[in-house]
Amino acid sequence: MSDTRQADPVTEAFEAQRDRLRAVAHRMLGSHADAEDVVQEAWLRLSRQDAASIHNLAGWLTTVVGRISLDVLRSRQARPEASYDDGLSEFVVTLDDGPAPEDDAVLADSVGVALFVVLESLGPSERLAFVLHDLFAVPFEEIGRILGKSTAAAKMLASRARRKVQLIERPTGVGREQRDVVRAFLAAARRGDFEELLRVLGPEVKLTADTPTGTVVALGATKVAAGARLSASAAASALGRSVRVNGLPGFITWSEDGTPTALLAFTVVDGRITAIRIVTDPAELGRMDLPEPA
Repeated sequence: MSDTRQADPVTEAFEAQRDRLRAVAHRMLGSHADAEDVVQEAWLRLSRQDAASIHNLAGWLTTVVGRISLDVLRSRQARPEASYDDGLSEFVVTLDDGPAPEDDAVLADSVGVALFVVLESLGPSERLAFVLHDLFAVPFEEIGRILGKSTAAAKMLASRARRKVQLIERPTGVGREQRDVVRAFLAAARRGDFEELLRVLGPEVKLTADTPTGTVVALGATKVAAGARLSASAAASALGRSVRVNGLPGFITWSEDGTPTALLAFTVVDGRITAIRIVTDPAELGRMDLPEPA
């Protein structure tokens, strides 16, 4: 039986663009699932269009994907809980066996996640202008048409976003000081030592926990320290091991049967923890490539 998809030149042309379109949408949205949805919607719009009237299919599809992605970003602003859904599932987790320098692959992944964090802080128009121009070389004139703005305005948006992105620092690996701070935090949490927890936590530390029932956020050293004390008894009986999460210090725990129960990633600045990411959602942990327990 012949393949009708291959026989259809419009389908063939679209499939040739699919990977690029998916990459554009993923950089815009930070979610593989949302990116797939956007590309599928672009295909549906193309199927309803007279392909003969499209003079530049690649440009037309990029415009459509950009506009759909922009709608998704604006919808997220109206519904803050609808954030990108990949989180730590894209983090590279490796055992932290000592002071050996990070390899280039781990550092590259860390930079990639840092970029996503910065992109999340940009407004929808800034994000679109930067991603399309700086990452995919879409002309500002076309970006302006997508945004309904002038070419000059599109350039300004991209420039503003670029300045924020350029603040990303290349990670230098997990140093002894960072390890010591994380170890002090974990030990204090197990002991329930509130004062020691406050000593190692930055005053504006942010803890984000991905749980089976949703995402929980705690802000400030007092709240984070209190939460750490409350959860310490559960963690104390679990098997645990130090890991590196995209080159940053982390810790993973397993149940007695070897099932991962929690992954923690720490950001340490000037000797204090400024951010903690915890994943206890079994579905999310199941999507990660995690080391085996010792």
